[in-house]
Amino acid sequence: MRKYEDTYQHKGLRKKLVDLLKEKGITDEKVLDAINNIPRHYFLDSAFDKIAYEDRAFPIAADQTISQPYTVAYQTQLLQVRKNDKVLEIGTGSVYQSTVLAEMGAWVYTIERQKKLYDLQKEYFFRSRYPNIKFFFGDGFEGLPTFAPFDKIIITAAAPFIPPKLVQQLKTGGLMVIPVDEGENQRMLRLTKQADGTVTEEAFEEFSFVPMLTGKNRN
Repeated sequence: MRKYEDTYQHKGLRKKLVDLLKEKGITDEKVLDAINNIPRHYFLDSAFDKIAYEDRAFPIAADQTISQPYTVAYQTQLLQVRKNDKVLEIGTGSVYQSTVLAEMGAWVYTIERQKKLYDLQKEYFFRSRYPNIKFFFGDGFEGLPTFAPFDKIIITAAAPFIPPKLVQQLKTGGLMVIPVDEGENQRMLRLTKQADGTVTEEAFEEFSFVPMLTGKNRN
Protein backbone atom coordinates (compact mmCIF):
# COMPACT_ATOMS: atom_id res chain seq x y z
CA MET A 1 0.00 0.00 0.00
CA ARG A 2 1.45 3.34 -1.02
CA LYS A 3 2.19 5.79 1.79
CA TYR A 4 1.10 9.34 0.96
CA GLU A 5 3.07 12.18 2.50
CA ASP A 6 2.93 15.88 1.72
CA THR A 7 6.20 17.19 3.14
CA TYR A 8 7.55 20.71 3.56
CA GLN A 9 9.71 19.99 0.52
CA HIS A 10 6.64 19.16 -1.58
CA LYS A 11 4.90 22.32 -0.38
CA GLY A 12 7.97 24.38 -1.23
CA LEU A 13 8.11 22.89 -4.73
CA ARG A 14 4.40 23.68 -5.20
CA LYS A 15 5.03 27.29 -4.19
CA LYS A 16 7.79 27.50 -6.83
CA LEU A 17 5.43 26.00 -9.40
CA VAL A 18 2.77 28.60 -8.58
CA ASP A 19 5.36 31.38 -8.92
CA LEU A 20 6.30 29.99 -12.34
CA LEU A 21 2.65 29.88 -13.43
CA LYS A 22 2.32 33.54 -12.43
CA GLU A 23 5.37 34.37 -14.53
CA LYS A 24 3.76 32.56 -17.47
CA GLY A 25 0.64 34.72 -17.23
CA ILE A 26 -1.80 32.90 -14.93
CA THR A 27 -3.55 35.62 -12.92
CA ASP A 28 -6.65 33.94 -11.45
CA GLU A 29 -5.84 33.69 -7.73
CA LYS A 30 -8.44 30.96 -7.19
CA VAL A 31 -6.72 28.79 -9.79
CA LEU A 32 -3.29 29.45 -8.27
CA ASP A 33 -4.57 28.73 -4.75
CA ALA A 34 -6.10 25.41 -5.88
CA ILE A 35 -2.83 24.29 -7.49
CA ASN A 36 -0.94 25.37 -4.36
CA ASN A 37 -3.30 23.36 -2.15
CA ILE A 38 -3.29 20.08 -4.13
CA PRO A 39 -0.36 17.63 -3.84
CA ARG A 40 0.22 16.79 -7.51
CA HIS A 41 2.65 14.00 -6.57
CA TYR A 42 -0.32 12.00 -5.20
CA PHE A 43 -1.62 11.70 -8.79
CA LEU A 44 1.57 10.21 -10.19
CA ASP A 45 3.54 7.04 -9.75
CA SER A 46 5.80 7.34 -6.68
CA ALA A 47 8.79 7.12 -9.06
CA PHE A 48 7.96 10.70 -10.15
CA ASP A 49 7.77 12.00 -6.57
CA LYS A 50 10.82 14.28 -6.80
CA ILE A 51 9.92 15.77 -10.19
CA ALA A 52 6.13 15.97 -9.85
CA TYR A 53 6.21 19.77 -9.63
CA GLU A 54 8.10 20.37 -12.83
CA ASP A 55 5.92 22.15 -15.36
CA ARG A 56 5.51 19.22 -17.72
CA ALA A 57 3.23 16.34 -18.55
CA PHE A 58 3.89 12.83 -17.26
CA PRO A 59 2.68 9.40 -18.41
CA ILE A 60 -0.13 7.67 -16.54
CA ALA A 61 -1.95 4.38 -17.18
CA ALA A 62 -3.60 3.45 -20.52
CA ASP A 63 -1.02 5.43 -22.55
CA GLN A 64 -2.50 8.71 -21.34
CA THR A 65 -0.87 11.68 -19.63
CA ILE A 66 -1.38 14.01 -16.70
CA SER A 67 -1.35 17.46 -18.29
CA GLN A 68 1.35 20.04 -17.75
CA PRO A 69 0.37 22.28 -14.78
CA TYR A 70 0.43 25.35 -17.03
CA THR A 71 -2.11 23.69 -19.33
CA VAL A 72 -4.37 22.82 -16.38
CA ALA A 73 -4.11 26.36 -15.02
CA TYR A 74 -4.66 27.90 -18.46
CA GLN A 75 -7.79 25.89 -19.25
CA THR A 76 -9.19 26.42 -15.75
CA GLN A 77 -8.59 30.19 -15.93
CA LEU A 78 -10.43 30.36 -19.28
CA LEU A 79 -13.34 28.45 -17.73
CA GLN A 80 -13.97 31.25 -15.18
CA VAL A 81 -15.01 28.79 -12.47
CA ARG A 82 -17.37 30.05 -9.78
CA LYS A 83 -18.36 28.28 -6.60
CA ASN A 84 -21.22 25.79 -7.18
CA ASP A 85 -20.78 25.83 -10.96
CA LYS A 86 -21.91 22.55 -12.49
CA VAL A 87 -18.97 21.47 -14.66
CA LEU A 88 -18.78 18.61 -17.16
CA GLU A 89 -15.23 17.37 -17.70
CA ILE A 90 -14.38 15.17 -20.69
CA GLY A 91 -11.32 13.03 -19.94
CA THR A 92 -10.85 12.27 -16.24
CA GLY A 93 -7.34 10.88 -16.67
CA SER A 94 -5.42 11.13 -13.39
CA VAL A 95 -8.27 13.10 -11.68
CA TYR A 96 -5.89 16.06 -11.17
CA GLN A 97 -7.89 18.53 -13.31
CA SER A 98 -11.13 17.34 -11.65
CA THR A 99 -9.57 17.97 -8.25
CA VAL A 100 -8.51 21.51 -9.17
CA LEU A 101 -12.10 22.27 -10.20
CA ALA A 102 -13.50 20.65 -7.05
CA GLU A 103 -11.06 22.57 -4.85
CA MET A 104 -12.47 25.76 -6.42
CA GLY A 105 -15.97 24.74 -5.30
CA ALA A 106 -17.38 23.37 -8.57
CA TRP A 107 -19.61 20.32 -8.85
CA VAL A 108 -17.66 18.15 -11.26
CA TYR A 109 -19.18 15.47 -13.51
CA THR A 110 -16.23 13.75 -15.15
CA ILE A 111 -16.26 11.16 -17.96
CA GLU A 112 -13.46 8.70 -18.74
CA ARG A 113 -13.57 6.37 -21.79
CA GLN A 114 -10.60 4.22 -20.70
CA LYS A 115 -11.90 1.48 -18.37
CA LYS A 116 -8.43 1.01 -16.88
CA LEU A 117 -8.32 4.66 -15.80
CA TYR A 118 -11.95 4.67 -14.67
CA ASP A 119 -11.27 1.65 -12.42
CA LEU A 120 -8.21 3.35 -10.91
CA GLN A 121 -10.46 6.16 -9.70
CA LYS A 122 -11.80 3.76 -7.05
CA GLU A 123 -8.42 4.31 -5.36
CA TYR A 124 -8.71 8.12 -5.59
CA PHE A 125 -7.06 9.40 -2.43
CA PHE A 126 -9.30 12.46 -1.98
CA ARG A 127 -12.69 10.77 -2.48
CA SER A 128 -13.95 11.82 0.98
CA ARG A 129 -12.47 15.33 0.72
CA TYR A 130 -14.17 16.04 -2.62
CA PRO A 131 -17.64 14.46 -2.64
CA ASN A 132 -18.42 17.11 -5.30
CA ILE A 133 -16.70 14.94 -7.96
CA LYS A 134 -18.92 12.37 -9.71
CA PHE A 135 -17.21 9.74 -11.91
CA PHE A 136 -18.64 8.21 -15.09
CA PHE A 137 -17.40 5.62 -17.58
CA GLY A 138 -18.56 6.69 -21.02
CA ASP A 139 -18.07 8.34 -24.40
CA GLY A 140 -17.10 12.00 -24.05
CA PHE A 141 -18.73 12.91 -27.38
CA GLU A 142 -22.09 11.86 -25.88
CA GLY A 143 -21.65 13.86 -22.67
CA LEU A 144 -24.10 13.28 -19.81
CA PRO A 145 -27.55 14.31 -21.06
CA THR A 146 -29.21 12.99 -17.88
CA PHE A 147 -27.36 15.58 -15.79
CA ALA A 148 -27.48 18.49 -18.27
CA PRO A 149 -27.53 21.43 -18.54
CA PHE A 150 -24.04 22.40 -17.35
CA ASP A 151 -22.69 25.86 -16.51
CA LYS A 152 -19.27 24.96 -17.90
CA ILE A 153 -17.71 22.18 -19.98
CA ILE A 154 -13.98 21.43 -20.17
CA ILE A 155 -12.42 19.00 -22.65
CA THR A 156 -8.94 17.72 -21.79
CA ALA A 157 -8.19 15.95 -25.09
CA ALA A 158 -7.75 17.15 -28.68
CA ALA A 159 -11.19 17.23 -30.33
CA PRO A 160 -11.33 16.86 -34.13
CA PHE A 161 -14.43 19.11 -34.11
CA ILE A 162 -16.77 20.75 -31.61
CA PRO A 163 -19.10 17.94 -30.41
CA PRO A 164 -22.69 19.08 -31.07
CA LYS A 165 -24.14 17.02 -28.21
CA LEU A 166 -21.87 18.85 -25.75
CA VAL A 167 -23.05 22.22 -27.08
CA GLN A 168 -26.65 21.03 -26.50
CA GLN A 169 -25.79 20.19 -22.88
CA LEU A 170 -24.38 23.64 -22.15
CA LYS A 171 -26.60 26.25 -20.48
CA THR A 172 -27.38 29.46 -22.34
CA GLY A 173 -24.52 31.79 -21.43
CA GLY A 174 -22.37 28.81 -20.43
CA LEU A 175 -18.73 28.39 -21.39
CA MET A 176 -16.90 25.48 -23.03
CA VAL A 177 -13.09 25.29 -23.13
CA ILE A 178 -11.89 22.89 -25.80
CA PRO A 179 -8.66 22.22 -27.74
CA VAL A 180 -9.68 21.70 -31.38
CA ASP A 181 -7.86 20.35 -34.47
CA GLU A 182 -6.23 17.13 -35.52
CA GLY A 183 -2.46 17.12 -35.86
CA GLU A 184 0.40 17.99 -33.55
CA ASN A 185 -1.04 21.20 -32.05
CA GLN A 186 -4.54 22.36 -31.22
CA ARG A 187 -6.11 25.79 -30.89
CA MET A 188 -7.55 26.41 -27.45
CA LEU A 189 -11.07 27.72 -27.93
CA ARG A 190 -13.55 29.19 -25.49
CA LEU A 191 -17.14 28.93 -26.66
CA THR A 192 -20.06 30.89 -25.24
CA LYS A 193 -23.54 29.50 -25.88
CA GLN A 194 -26.08 31.99 -27.17
CA ALA A 195 -29.83 32.01 -26.58
CA ASP A 196 -30.49 30.64 -30.10
CA GLY A 197 -28.30 27.59 -29.41
CA THR A 198 -25.30 28.76 -31.46
CA VAL A 199 -21.87 29.49 -29.98
CA THR A 200 -19.43 32.36 -30.29
CA GLU A 201 -15.75 31.42 -30.42
CA GLU A 202 -12.64 32.98 -28.89
CA ALA A 203 -9.27 31.52 -29.91
CA PHE A 204 -6.23 31.45 -27.62
CA GLU A 205 -2.81 29.77 -27.54
CA GLU A 206 -1.90 26.46 -29.14
CA PHE A 207 -1.36 23.32 -27.07
CA SER A 208 -0.69 19.64 -27.67
CA PHE A 209 -3.13 17.04 -26.28
CA VAL A 210 -3.77 13.34 -26.72
CA PRO A 211 -6.65 12.82 -29.19
CA MET A 212 -10.27 12.73 -28.08
CA LEU A 213 -11.68 9.41 -29.28
CA THR A 214 -15.23 8.14 -29.66
CA GLY A 215 -16.71 5.15 -27.84
CA LYS A 216 -15.50 3.35 -24.72
CA ASN A 217 -12.33 1.31 -24.35
CA ARG A 218 -12.84 -1.65 -22.01
CA ASN A 219 -9.34 -3.09 -22.43
